[in-house]
Amino acid sequence: MTQVLDDLVALLSLEQIEENLFRGRSQDLGFRQLFGGQVLGQCISAASQTVEEARHVHSMHGYFLRPGDASLPVVYQVERTRDGGSFSTRRVVAVQKGQPIFFCSASFQYDEEGFHHQNQMPDVPGPEDLKSETELARMVAPMIPERMRERLTSDKPIEIRPVTLINPFAPQPCEPVKYVWFRAAGELPDDPQLHKYLLAYASDFNLLTTSMQPHGVSVFQKFMQVASLDHSLWFHRNLRMDDWLLYAMDSPWAGNARGFSRASIYNRQGELVASAAQEGLTRVREDWK
Repeated sequence: MTQVLDDLVALLSLEQIEENLFRGRSQDLGFRQLFGGQVLGQCISAASQTVEEARHVHSMHGYFLRPGDASLPVVYQVERTRDGGSFSTRRVVAVQKGQPIFFCSASFQYDEEGFHHQNQMPDVPGPEDLKSETELARMVAPMIPERMRERLTSDKPIEIRPVTLINPFAPQPCEPVKYVWFRAAGELPDDPQLHKYLLAYASDFNLLTTSMQPHGVSVFQKFMQVASLDHSLWFHRNLRMDDWLLYAMDSPWAGNARGFSRASIYNRQGELVASAAQEGLTRVREDWK
């Protein structure tokens, strides 16, 4: 693994400080608040450590309650809601400064046989000839706000290669559809749960901003107040985060200062490995102009 990927794996590992109580370090990605993907990945990591190994997470649904502080660790309180014959349910609350910043429910299940169908993978260019977001950022480094420049142009643990190119500094209205390829920047251990933690982390990139595309705005415009409000993730099968995955996103609705986006995630073989949905705040702040 690369050093940045090794650091991310360690970030998602968590320290157990008491029964059903875990602590995770934080990372500063240069956003106004703690990156939501970190909390998503750490919540699933905390819940998974309270479930027997044979049961795997298949879904999680959560709400972001307060902006997190990237300079502080996060404590995760896990409630063992139910262990049934086939499914286990956990509720996780992420806490900073004595206040909940996020909570979610996660469900786990044994592997078993059943009916199967899926949508077909979109026909889009492969990742081989595409530039990564980091390479694209380095090409326009002087235009990036100084507080974010170093982090956006430095090596990343998750490599993201956009199929759909949007200029965030001069956005133009366009269809609310986006495709990106992504993978971990290095080889990972054969731990199915770790790959799911990392997918949860990566699923918070690009999703909400898809709902902003028809309106010709971006997170780099100072008058935009943008934040994730909720996040849902369904895992349909085991996956490899160290091989390319296609994130196919669209936004069917926006209104009332909120944008809704949904997504399908496919592996290189065209198998649907996960689905995601998110609603977020996309508020125009006239007082920030």
